[in-house]
Amino acid sequence: MQPDSVELAEAAAVWSGAYVHVPFCARVCPYCDFNVVAGRDDLQHRYESAVLAEIESEPAWRSLDSVAFGGGTPSRIPARSLAAIVLAIRQRFGLVEGAEVSLEANPEDWSEPLAESLIAGGFNRVSFGAQSFDPAVLVGLGRLHDPADIDNGVKSARQAGFGSVSLDLIFGTPGESMASWQRSVERALELEPDHLSLYALTVERGTALSRAIKGGAPAPDEDDQADKYETAQELLAAARYVRYEVSNFARAGHACRYNLLTWAQGEYLGFGPGAHGHRSASRYRNIHRLDAYLEAVEAGTRPEQGRDQLSSWEREQERLILGLRRAAGAVAGCAGEALLESEWGRRLLGAGVLGSFGGRIVVDKPLLGDDVARAVLALAPIDC
Repeated sequence: MQPDSVELAEAAAVWSGAYVHVPFCARVCPYCDFNVVAGRDDLQHRYESAVLAEIESEPAWRSLDSVAFGGGTPSRIPARSLAAIVLAIRQRFGLVEGAEVSLEANPEDWSEPLAESLIAGGFNRVSFGAQSFDPAVLVGLGRLHDPADIDNGVKSARQAGFGSVSLDLIFGTPGESMASWQRSVERALELEPDHLSLYALTVERGTALSRAIKGGAPAPDEDDQADKYETAQELLAAARYVRYEVSNFARAGHACRYNLLTWAQGEYLGFGPGAHGHRSASRYRNIHRLDAYLEAVEAGTRPEQGRDQLSSWEREQERLILGLRRAAGAVAGCAGEALLESEWGRRLLGAGVLGSFGGRIVVDKPLLGDDVARAVLALAPIDC
């Protein structure tokens, strides 16, 4: 099934998943605002024990289609710890045949023994945080690897038996030329990954990058980023990669299941500090700070920090916003019909940003997807 097919997009709505947050990093990248800690590897054993306890305390549910380890840097903790968590999830909930079990990894952490241990522990997909193949850009992003580490990571993952290998790239770093970006995409394609994710460098409040820009450092340029996105789109399309979401491209059979189920408003569990979950029209989030999360679990309490029960209209808005990130778009439904009838929606249709066919709505200009989301959020609530 093609990554951008309507059938695949809609099938994901009934999938189930789990997300495991691993907060450990060698250091915090200047652009990162995720829930991460550096220099606290001494807490890894307590972290593993807490996540295992959290999984054990979760009521039995149903077999999972996808398990995703993100961070932070999942490859920062021992493979035996990652395997123990996968085993606990398998024993508690079960995994469907052919379930996706994926982790994010930094190229500098990777080795053949690690790859082999992860395969033995049940993993079948890895996403490397490559970010760039330009050494100067990598330094600017605060990364610790070099292009050779990316090459070695992909090759050893293939040799170990990973069925799906993905690369993340970041575009629009100040000082990155168009030639540098184009070469990074070409170098990535030379490795023949199954999946590519392309992200514009964003400036998040409270990060080192944000503070540097306030102090006079150059900021990313939106026009430059738009040009680089479009250049990458052309290169990937020529190499037969299919864009199935704003930032994600894949070969047939390699769309990320965990991503698909979240965009389809599917249900998933969240484990670890700051992890989010979605069950029964309710979105919950775990305690953010690692030490507070550990203390809560060790005290025998559920490490939940908050929960939002969505109204039927909020669910409908969310369904449309998430679904429109996909190339397959979303069933119009009552929110979509209201969007198309609104003044803002008519302008987006007239400008070619939105398209409508067969009861579905698609975003034909993905770089303007945020405008579409704002138009959906501006809709007055209606009884669906």
